[in-house]
Amino acid sequence: MKFLEGLSDDIKKNLLEQLRVSWTHTSTAIEGNTLTLGETAFVLSEGLTIGGKPLKDHREVESHARAVDVLYNLVRKDEITADDLFDLHRLVISEHVLDFYKPVGAWKRENNSTNITVGGRQTMVEYSNHWEVPKLMECWLDMLNTANQSSKERPDVLNAYAKLHLSFVGIHPFWDGNGRIARLVSNLPCLKAGFPPIIIAKEKRYDYITALAEYQSAHGVPSLKKELVQEGPHLNKFRTFCELNWQISMELVEQAHTLQRNRDRNARNAFPS
Repeated sequence: MKFLEGLSDDIKKNLLEQLRVSWTHTSTAIEGNTLTLGETAFVLSEGLTIGGKPLKDHREVESHARAVDVLYNLVRKDEITADDLFDLHRLVISEHVLDFYKPVGAWKRENNSTNITVGGRQTMVEYSNHWEVPKLMECWLDMLNTANQSSKERPDVLNAYAKLHLSFVGIHPFWDGNGRIARLVSNLPCLKAGFPPIIIAKEKRYDYITALAEYQSAHGVPSLKKELVQEGPHLNKFRTFCELNWQISMELVEQAHTLQRNRDRNARNAFPS
């Protein structure tokens, strides 16, 4: 990944760990996980539990961190398949439920819905029909693989991330874990193009959920009768939101490269030619 180029092995390793911890903490916190950033880092580095915190929360961060590692490996693949998404789902869902209608590592087998609030009014949104999911996800994977090959510049990568994220959440192909997986796999074009991942800040959870809700309220969810993503102001708003949140990882990368530049300068001063 290009954002790692020029870094010493130790700085590279530490940067990847920072991204892994931040990504895991924010994505699980958005879903209600109670571990702090420091606690998440401690659990992942030491393998120990935090007193007074639910065991479920520890399992969630450990599972998500493993999914990040798998995602880094997927960057090397030429084509992402449904099986890759199933593998990520098995990792993300730390609590397995023996229920035919709640499969782990497979598409949902019944419809799912949620309540959203837009303009001060509540409404219920039903995600894509479960019988349409296999075909919709074929189309989604085509969009992902095309973006992985064609998105090279920052605006193109950002646009691909926003479209992939919105459409994945709208399809909601799994019975659970859709948000966490969307925040993972939508980043593949970013990583493929050499940029760090877009990490949604937990403090922006309300803005994030609102932006998703406004898009779904305006355009509905994907179906086989229309395009996966609809252009317009709501897509633009979500894209802008994602760009602002990109600063989280961009700043971590800049700190790493600043440290490297300082190290190199000190070495030159200590051993002048």
